[in-house]
Amino acid sequence: MILLHASDIHFGKRHDPGAAEAFLAAAHALPSDVLVVSGDFTQRAKIREYEAARAYLDRLPERPLIVTPGNHDVPLYRFWERAFAPYRNYRAYISPDLDSVTSLPAATIVALNSSTPYTAIVNGRLRGRQLDLAEKAFAAAPADALRIVVTHHPIVTAPDFGADQLLPSAEWIARRLTAMGVEIVLSGHLHRSYLATTAHVCEVGHRAAWLAQSGTTTSTRGRASERGKNTFNRLEVGEEHMVYERFMYFADRSAFECVERRTVPRGPRYLAA
Repeated sequence: MILLHASDIHFGKRHDPGAAEAFLAAAHALPSDVLVVSGDFTQRAKIREYEAARAYLDRLPERPLIVTPGNHDVPLYRFWERAFAPYRNYRAYISPDLDSVTSLPAATIVALNSSTPYTAIVNGRLRGRQLDLAEKAFAAAPADALRIVVTHHPIVTAPDFGADQLLPSAEWIARRLTAMGVEIVLSGHLHRSYLATTAHVCEVGHRAAWLAQSGTTTSTRGRASERGKNTFNRLEVGEEHMVYERFMYFADRSAFECVERRTVPRGPRYLAA
């Protein structure tokens, strides 16, 4: 299975049209089975931003598309809307579902909404009922199915100099996901890409899930080691190994190019060092 993973496309003032067109070209050129966009489709959750985001998603290749809301996908300053209809525009233009289960022949993918318009502006939350949903979905999946979770907010910090705020109870979340046999967690939010494992948060026997973080794919808001940069990830999962590729946008060539490639063991067979 090949996953193409983008995030934080931020239609609005910070959107970069050049990077957006380059990602479309890459998405059509690179072989893939599933496309994932892990939140922050808009900058301020405005209707015109959602209209542009929807039109953009419709130009992606015809693949299963996995989405989840980000903290920018709910209104920030429109207080009435944030309180009473925070996901109205997201549901109308991106997806009617906030938490979703996608069952494919080779994988079960659970997307969990980590944005929390009522309790946090920037950071997010995952609730026990959401993890219960994931557990039920994975329990019903074939024993050999690849188990993947998509969230917007991360549970492992980036390995660079940037200051990060993780999901609260990150260790508890990591323990539950690894106990379910989750092999890959795809997230965004931090605006830089990297590959880590749940072993950086906790240890559950000999199991650990890989955490693939996408930077901002089409905005000008890259941070820390990816300041001013745009990235996305491509993951090719085989029977024993996973190939992780990080692609970066080069404006002078109007294209994304692979800047990092790693081959690692698949999740549950990974023994944390």
